[in-house]
Amino acid sequence: MKIPHASFHRPAAAITPRARPLPFGFRHSAFGVRLSAFGFRRSAFAPRRSERGIALIIVMISIVVLTILAAGFAYSMKVETKLARNANSEAELEWLGRSGVEYARWVLANSLLDPTQPYDSLDQPWATGSGWLGPTNNPIAEVQNPFTLGRGTVSWKIVDLERKYSINAPEQVLQQVLPQALTLMGVAPGDATPLVNSVLDWIDPDDQTHVQGAETEYYQGLTPPYVAKNGPIDDISELLLIKGMLPEIYYGISATNFQPSYYSQQRDRFGRQQNVLPAVSVGLVDLFTPLSDGKINLNTASAEVLQLLPGVDPIIAEAIVSGRAGEPDLSAPGMLGPYRNVNELSRMPNIPREIVQQLAQYCDTRSKTFQVQVDADVGGYKRTFYAVLGRNNQRDVQILSFYWK
Repeated sequence: MKIPHASFHRPAAAITPRARPLPFGFRHSAFGVRLSAFGFRRSAFAPRRSERGIALIIVMISIVVLTILAAGFAYSMKVETKLARNANSEAELEWLGRSGVEYARWVLANSLLDPTQPYDSLDQPWATGSGWLGPTNNPIAEVQNPFTLGRGTVSWKIVDLERKYSINAPEQVLQQVLPQALTLMGVAPGDATPLVNSVLDWIDPDDQTHVQGAETEYYQGLTPPYVAKNGPIDDISELLLIKGMLPEIYYGISATNFQPSYYSQQRDRFGRQQNVLPAVSVGLVDLFTPLSDGKINLNTASAEVLQLLPGVDPIIAEAIVSGRAGEPDLSAPGMLGPYRNVNELSRMPNIPREIVQQLAQYCDTRSKTFQVQVDADVGGYKRTFYAVLGRNNQRDVQILSFYWK
């Protein structure tokens, strides 16, 4: 047996392929190659730190975007659900509004049953919304406000329109009343004349222009153009369309925040500014109404409206208002409380008798036209309805108009 020479024996490691030499600064490690000379190390199994940061930012952006989308979708679904619920309540709200109007008709009809109160005043249940109505044997003696009907709630408010002057009065009457109203409001006479004539041109049926007035030819030159009404005013807001009408005149200076105009810029004949406050702070909307029987109710009209009547100054107007206050005395009917008729104005010592006789053709103690405001609520969904009622007698209370805002 031949024994190999010792020089032929090599270790196992010696016969393995020699590793390829690495560039300067690199050396082998158990997990790969690392750069030791410069302090950096790279592992074959570990990603770079910058890549981990970018991935984290992408994840965070994705989460924010998804959150925003989810919130927007939830809000959209909430709105859609509420709209669907409100749409289902539309019919119910309308019938609640009509029910409130019918209830107001019942209240106004039964207000005529009490023989001890042959008048309409602000202390009665139709005006206050509470109290006993008519005789005690009525089906519902005490009015309810608000009242519940099904799933909804209805509240109502009644205002008589005879507390204001009719803007559709005859022209010869308006030629006296309108200047008086504008004078009380502090409008200079030079500005009042064209405004009064423009109102008359708006109402009269012809196209003949009053002095300093305006007809369709003037309104056609505006932007946007429109035509004159040439008929009775249906809504008092039509006054805002008339030439020369300013918001301060329509609403009154106490209810607006408009820039100062002629109220604080009136000047005397020497050009000096005059700061003369108007006698009243109300506007035309508080003094006039398009629907009325033409006579003013002495028990509901304000002192400002009463001053529009011929011969009534501020002292007489305040005397009329104070005279109707207080509780009526059944032992002495007509001496206290609301006026039962126009002649009872003579009980006030500071009202001349000739004024009492003169007011008989302009005033009354009953109202025939009423505006009803009905607020309907179904599960938080609300709507306000309006109606104008004309009361002829207990069995004839007509609905002249019905609308909602």
